[in-house]
Amino acid sequence: MIPRYSRPEMASIWSPETRFRIWFEIEATAAEAMAELGTIPADAAKEIREKGALRVAAISQADLDRIDAIERETRHDVIAFLTWLGEGIGPAARFMHQGMTSSDVLDTCLSVQMTRAADLLIADVDLLLDALKARAIEFKRTPTIGRSHGIHAEPTTFGLKMLNHYAEFVRHRARLVAARAEVATCAISGPVGTFASVDPRVEAFVAQKLGLAIEPVSTQVIPRDRHAAFFAALGVVASGLERLAVEVRHLQRSEVREAEEFFHPGQKGSSAMPHKRNPVLSENLTGLARIVRGYVVPALENVALWHERDISHSSVERMIGPDATVTLDFALVRAAGMMAKLTVHPERMRQNLESLGGVVHSQKVLLALTQAGMSREEAYATVQRAAMATWQALGTPSAKDFAANLLADPAVAATFDAGSLAKVMDPARDFGAVDAIFARVLGEA
Repeated sequence: MIPRYSRPEMASIWSPETRFRIWFEIEATAAEAMAELGTIPADAAKEIREKGALRVAAISQADLDRIDAIERETRHDVIAFLTWLGEGIGPAARFMHQGMTSSDVLDTCLSVQMTRAADLLIADVDLLLDALKARAIEFKRTPTIGRSHGIHAEPTTFGLKMLNHYAEFVRHRARLVAARAEVATCAISGPVGTFASVDPRVEAFVAQKLGLAIEPVSTQVIPRDRHAAFFAALGVVASGLERLAVEVRHLQRSEVREAEEFFHPGQKGSSAMPHKRNPVLSENLTGLARIVRGYVVPALENVALWHERDISHSSVERMIGPDATVTLDFALVRAAGMMAKLTVHPERMRQNLESLGGVVHSQKVLLALTQAGMSREEAYATVQRAAMATWQALGTPSAKDFAANLLADPAVAATFDAGSLAKVMDPARDFGAVDAIFARVLGEA
């Protein structure tokens, strides 16, 4: 985790202090379940809970150093923690971890951390959805040019552009909700997952207290297909962020300048060129998306563990768990702020829309000619000739607009006069379904 791209609330989920407090909660809750079942004395479970809670609540850097020192000797992180915890609990500590294995603690803790992370990510997406919805409604009927292959295609509205991204992030939200459910499982099943030395009711009790489902059948670990699905979902969300960022970057290009990131008072765009206003936020989002996607393949490769368990997944998850969630959290909040403050230039959109002399209305003319009786092949060739003549003369003294070039063709002139052709090419005809599209997405009239 790099502080520059971290927000404290998400970063704290992955801190050593939080991890150890979750470990304690798992151990104390399991002890309480065992006490109810008569496996350990009730007084011991009560002492573990009370003394242990005080110890982890006040955990300090000195305590973290002590745990690290024990681990350097034992070469085992869970044993190091249990030893440190037992130093503050006393004799009752011998009843901790009865019949359990370290993976019970580690995997259940990771489930808690991932569900907490998912909750923050879902809230982040809600922020972005609010911003996208507001801008979509604001510019619902603001005409702009739609582009395919980067080339002018047909008119659309800037509101529809924003609505498209909004609809995508509604799907991303659903993916995160599903991913959260995928990893929200608890395993307290002992070595190789057979419950040979721990009652399945302990697992059910811990799961209920932690707000998790029980893992139906584990080995010694929770199956890693769950984790792979979680990180894959994060990667898909990151790709959606990049698509939005790339759109902003293209619209901010000097030759386009239809929208641009908000430029703060006192902000500097270049150390050398005082005039620069660069799309730094969207470029940053593009880079962060690459990082999040990069963690998907290691998560997929973690699925294939040896037999009932190995630890080849462990080192991977210690890195990608914090990094992927912290990075995506930062990126989502940055994107929400960027879109809420995005500067939009409707007049520039109109200028760009009209910059090719009307050729963007070619399909309307093609359809009108076919409806008037011309074959599609002849109509296409006729319209294309006029469009190419318009393209080639753009910016020259002999330039004529698309309508003039069309009417210079006898076949077109025999079908339309200037007034009727203008009605065929009326831009308002492009937006008749805008309300219906908005209603489909937002469910509103």
